[in-house]
Amino acid sequence: MKNLQKLAFFCCFLVILPTLVFGECTCTPEEEDRDKNEARKYKIAALVSILVAGAIGVCIPMLGKTIPALRPDKDIFFVIKAFAAGVILSTGFIHVLPDAFENLSSEQLSENPWGKFPFTGFVAMMSAIGTLMIDALATSYYSKSHFNKAIQDEENDGEHAGHVHVHTHATHGHAHGPALADGSAASELLRHRVVSQVLELGIVVHSVIIGISLGASKSPKTIKPLVGALTFHQFFEGMGLGGCIAQAKFKSRAVAIMALFFSLTTPVGIAIGMAITNSYDEDSPKALIVEGVFNAASAGILIYMALVDLLAADFMNPKMQNNFRLQVGANVSLLLGAGCMSVLAKWA
Repeated sequence: MKNLQKLAFFCCFLVILPTLVFGECTCTPEEEDRDKNEARKYKIAALVSILVAGAIGVCIPMLGKTIPALRPDKDIFFVIKAFAAGVILSTGFIHVLPDAFENLSSEQLSENPWGKFPFTGFVAMMSAIGTLMIDALATSYYSKSHFNKAIQDEENDGEHAGHVHVHTHATHGHAHGPALADGSAASELLRHRVVSQVLELGIVVHSVIIGISLGASKSPKTIKPLVGALTFHQFFEGMGLGGCIAQAKFKSRAVAIMALFFSLTTPVGIAIGMAITNSYDEDSPKALIVEGVFNAASAGILIYMALVDLLAADFMNPKMQNNFRLQVGANVSLLLGAGCMSVLAKWA
């Protein structure tokens, strides 16, 4: 009953928050204003609100020790993570990838080679393939390393116990059973760690670009609707990353570093943008190429991570496969997350 009440509260919060964000947009098709002092106020407000929202979002899934409902093995955790995965998937498809297409197909770039080859799709594709390779190789390497260490530790324990000369096939078969089981559990844990680190990399790349673009803007009318939209975006993107970090079971110091790094990325980007406002030209060929390539790479990482490492892993989990109500809840949550984030593309 408590879990259902918390889920109901969570759903109500999701419905109310977007309306607050939408309510901020009173834009009219007027000419862009250029008020640096007014823009600075909105930038500072964006810096603070995004920092707080990101910190809260990334920390919520890590409160499983104090809030049992938020533990990774609870149903509500799957529902929240599905929503966050929908946010991340929509971020890649609806926010980051279109920006990359716009950057790399700009009229400011020379026709040769930028107009003769779809670099955006190519970079996104290669980024997704590269993420797959890193994901697979890192998981395989650490799994084998842990397995070999477990076998060596068992053999050393056997020698100390006076079983140095007993090496029949039967004893090996018996000894390796626990090692295999332990290796399987360790492999899953290591995979969660690889996933969380690669996902943070993808999020950080586009967060810096978003922060610099917002910080360098001189138009209050451009910045104002972005404050609410990016706050919403950062909060739920943080929840997606926080869920992965919680499953990875890092040590407290590593958790704190990853959470702090995520929380500070966009605010630091805003601060950099504010510092280079006078010299930064977002329409220059160099800026367009750098932003376009990084956005395309980030989109490839986010789309791969959302589909493969977050959604596929959770939706194919036996716990969800054997629970029809949980499947329905997770699917609704996924569509809600992707839908809310897609609507926000009108402002951000």
